[in-house]
Amino acid sequence: MKAVLTLILTLFFGALALAQNESTDAKVETTKMDIVLDAGAFDTGNIEQVKTTDKVDLARVYKFKNSRVKKALAFSTKNNRPKLA
Repeated sequence: MKAVLTLILTLFFGALALAQNESTDAKVETTKMDIVLDAGAFDTGNIEQVKTTDKVDLARVYKFKNSRVKKALAFSTKNNRPKLA
């Protein structure tokens, strides 16, 4: 009886949800843009030069990236151990 009532209510609410038709046909205004052809040369006179320095910075490289974090997250408690019956 409970299963039949659940099935009927599910079908009823599903049909009710499908019956609500909201019109979502929104019109979108499009803009028309014209194409401009340019046959001019690229001017390289205004580009700034990138300055380089001879300063050497030290960068530390670790073998294991998150070893300190992994060690902190790998802790175990008494609740993690299996109990003997």
